[in-house]
Amino acid sequence: MAAIEDYALLGDLHTAALVSRHGSVDWLCLPRFDSPACFAALLDEERAGHWQLAPAGGGPATRRSYRGDSLILDTEWDTAEGTVRVTDFMPPRAEAPDVVRIVEGVSGRVPMRSTMRLRFDYGSVKPWVRRDHDRLAAVAGPDAVWLRTSAPVSDRDGVISGEFSVAAGERVPFVLTHRASHLPAPARVDPGRALDDTERLWAGWISRCTYRGRWSAAVRRALITLKALTYDPTGGIVAAATTSLPEQLGGPRNWDYRYCWLRDATFTLQALLGTGFTEEARAWREWLVRAVAGDASKLQIMYGLDGTRRMPESELDWLSGYEKSAPVRSGNAAAGQFQLDVWGEVLDGLHLAREAGLPTEHVAWDVQRALLDFLEGHWDQPDNSLWEVRGPRRQFVHSKVMAWAGLDRAVRTVERQHLDGPVGQWRALRDRIHREVCEHGYDPDRETFTQFYGSRGLDAALLLIPRVGFLPWRDPRVRGTVEAVRRELCRDGLLLRYDPSADGGVDGLPGGEGSFLACSFWLADALHGDGRTGEAEELFERLLGLRNDVGLLSEEFDTRLGRQLGNTPQAFSMVGLVNTARHLSGSHTTTSATRGEQNLAGDPG
Repeated sequence: MAAIEDYALLGDLHTAALVSRHGSVDWLCLPRFDSPACFAALLDEERAGHWQLAPAGGGPATRRSYRGDSLILDTEWDTAEGTVRVTDFMPPRAEAPDVVRIVEGVSGRVPMRSTMRLRFDYGSVKPWVRRDHDRLAAVAGPDAVWLRTSAPVSDRDGVISGEFSVAAGERVPFVLTHRASHLPAPARVDPGRALDDTERLWAGWISRCTYRGRWSAAVRRALITLKALTYDPTGGIVAAATTSLPEQLGGPRNWDYRYCWLRDATFTLQALLGTGFTEEARAWREWLVRAVAGDASKLQIMYGLDGTRRMPESELDWLSGYEKSAPVRSGNAAAGQFQLDVWGEVLDGLHLAREAGLPTEHVAWDVQRALLDFLEGHWDQPDNSLWEVRGPRRQFVHSKVMAWAGLDRAVRTVERQHLDGPVGQWRALRDRIHREVCEHGYDPDRETFTQFYGSRGLDAALLLIPRVGFLPWRDPRVRGTVEAVRRELCRDGLLLRYDPSADGGVDGLPGGEGSFLACSFWLADALHGDGRTGEAEELFERLLGLRNDVGLLSEEFDTRLGRQLGNTPQAFSMVGLVNTARHLSGSHTTTSATRGEQNLAGDPG
């Protein structure tokens, strides 16, 4: 089974595929990110489906890269017979999703092999395969897939395979197309034209990027990855393209991330607005308003791509899991948790959009008023924290800080935008929460804020206290917290989210996990905010070095094994990269689109 960092991403703004260095598509959900996978070898190499297209002699690719600033992947093998290139991409979606793979001879004549094992519903259903004129069709239940190629391929017991050779200058295309099985066969896609269309899509999109700092290439790649994780019909952004990639190899911390988390909104808006992508930021805000509309007491921490509220969690017990990391899960029960910080995150994100110049939407303010009403009555309740702990609810400090931030943004909105609201009432409650957090959430003996009231443990989210403006960056309590977090949560220079063993086991789960990459970006921001820019840049460069060969980051990193862990590619990690690059470059003070962020969080310089 390939390492998590061995995968590259393809996408068409509706779904995504992961391709290994061995030329195998080991993950693909059709037609949407959250649909059941038809290739799921990522989670069970023996039973689930895959599509390998590579030299017959096998072996990993010699080199691979994306074509410029795009999601077109060029993978090359140098073999004894010559050199061959496979170009993989998913073109802009028309009537149906397509995966296009073009084999091209570079030198010599290279024997090739294509092996496709379609297994719908996460490997549990083997389709019926038949020939349909110049295509093979595979059908099972609601799903149908067509494969068209000039190479000789045939089906044998549910495995579509073929061998051929390609000489220098020759091209052999493969086009895989999905459509609901009750609909007519989809129109044929011209591979060359689809390639041109895909190049134009990505070139046109990235041309709007305004970031010109030292890390331009890394930022553009991260932004393209974020765009690839966007569900274009609604503007929602999934947390990752995968489910159940483990936070600890062989452990049970395996979750489904193919949904849209509300707390990611503020960070994502900062990244998009700060790099010139106001249309995507507007679409994300509109998705956010639609998703949270309704009874504020029923706000969820996450929603489906289209705002769906129900994401029942189930275990796919026929899959062995990535490197035997079970269970494999579909759906996410954390959607039903109470996480107080989300109310503050939503209020912060909507305020950021307004401050950055996006036109005021009265419905958005109505939603904020409803959220504030709920926050006023529930801010003092224990919750499950931003880390979705499955242990007892606690008075988490970060959650209280974000409740403060939500009220603070409401006060600022009334004062600056002259919208209607009981500003005196909000101001008084904001100040009350501030006093309580400083009294009960700070340990003067250790000179640090704590994970929850009375806790001995710490939390990397405490690094966000100055970022949201709760205290200045160089306040002694902030400085003490940064040092304590580094001392107690760093593992080989990278941060854990928290210590799972602290306070008797805060999250209610066995085992541990790797270093959380987004938190390590937060540490770089905190060091920069304290004026320690050299240390911040050193950490940032190290984090950039953890990306795989095509610039992707998963959720976590195991410093002992030197491997990426968790679902991939992780939007939270890529957002962290963009925002930290902007902070270190000083770009947060140079563009009008980010003045809102500066007003929110204070000047980290």
